[in-house]
Amino acid sequence: MTTASEPIKEKTPVILVVDDEDMNLRLLEALLRPQGYQVVLARDGQEALAQVAATPPDLILLDIMMPRMNGFEVAQRLKSQPDTMLIPIVVVTALQDVEDRVRAIETGADDFLTKPVDRLELRARVSSLLKVKAYNDHMRDYRAHLEAEVALRTEELKTAYEKITRASLETIHRLSRAAEYKDEDTGSHILRMSNMAAVVARRLELGETTVQRILYASPMHDIGKIGIPDHILLKPGRLTPQEWEIMRRHTTIGGRILEGSTEGFIKLAEVIALTHHEKWDGSGYPRGLKGNRIPLVGRIVAISDVFDALLSRRPYKEPFSLEKSLEIIREGRDSHFDPQVVDVFMEALDEILDIRNKYMDVSESRFVEMMKKSGANFT
Repeated sequence: MTTASEPIKEKTPVILVVDDEDMNLRLLEALLRPQGYQVVLARDGQEALAQVAATPPDLILLDIMMPRMNGFEVAQRLKSQPDTMLIPIVVVTALQDVEDRVRAIETGADDFLTKPVDRLELRARVSSLLKVKAYNDHMRDYRAHLEAEVALRTEELKTAYEKITRASLETIHRLSRAAEYKDEDTGSHILRMSNMAAVVARRLELGETTVQRILYASPMHDIGKIGIPDHILLKPGRLTPQEWEIMRRHTTIGGRILEGSTEGFIKLAEVIALTHHEKWDGSGYPRGLKGNRIPLVGRIVAISDVFDALLSRRPYKEPFSLEKSLEIIREGRDSHFDPQVVDVFMEALDEILDIRNKYMDVSESRFVEMMKKSGANFT
């Protein structure tokens, strides 16, 4: 990689001489060519601008009094354009008036030479300004190279981050399936309910970062079931009060599994695990939270989890119809569920049902592929 301290590579400098008198052009050309410079000639301001556009020079020797376009206007135009503003301009003029010199400076001239031009003074001014131009070009190229390197590294970091994100999402889903595995035929439930929760969160205008975190965190809502005995988790009939008390513990077990993380979506998953069975009227568990005391993410995941569970087969029940499931959701408004969340859920019903159909029956070979695509939809 090029650095700012590396030596500047030498090239033949190009000097544009602009003057409407042929004798002045030839004189300056005769003085400059023996010094190894490439000299380009222009006989008025418009021709000078055309030459600059065709082959940007390293320095311009510019007469002031010319037909069609004078030197003041040429200097002003060149200094106002980003791609030509760093080209040094030396005004070569017979004008002695201070106001003319001030005007030249105001329009962007970098130096002056008075006609008739002194050979030694010309060489000194040209040599000095060309060194400045060469250094400016070097720094410009260095910055461009550096910006390209930064852009490349940024893209590489972005790709690496996306890869890590996909791997993290896959790990989350696989660990979540460990808790769901004994209770579900496939991992479809966590794909459905997490995507439903993301849809509701987006409809509530929570912002894409929060939507993504909910998508990643909600699959861990029932991770505490890993601590529930099989004879309770898989019981085909109604649970006894004692068994139900043990089953309810999966919320606090999940909270303990997830507590202490510094990662945003893991901290969010802890909140979801602890609150997705709380109810709007305060009759839920484990803490009996009521109304807005229940975190919004818990309220969002609650309706998504219940709706998909109603439509799914469980060891203790057959799936309900769509009509019956929607009826139960509506009846739970103001009691089980946050009324606003229910309303948003119903408004998004077409999207919710599309998700339900999309992930209806996910085979083992398709599971990882689909959950990666699911994550990509919300990044």
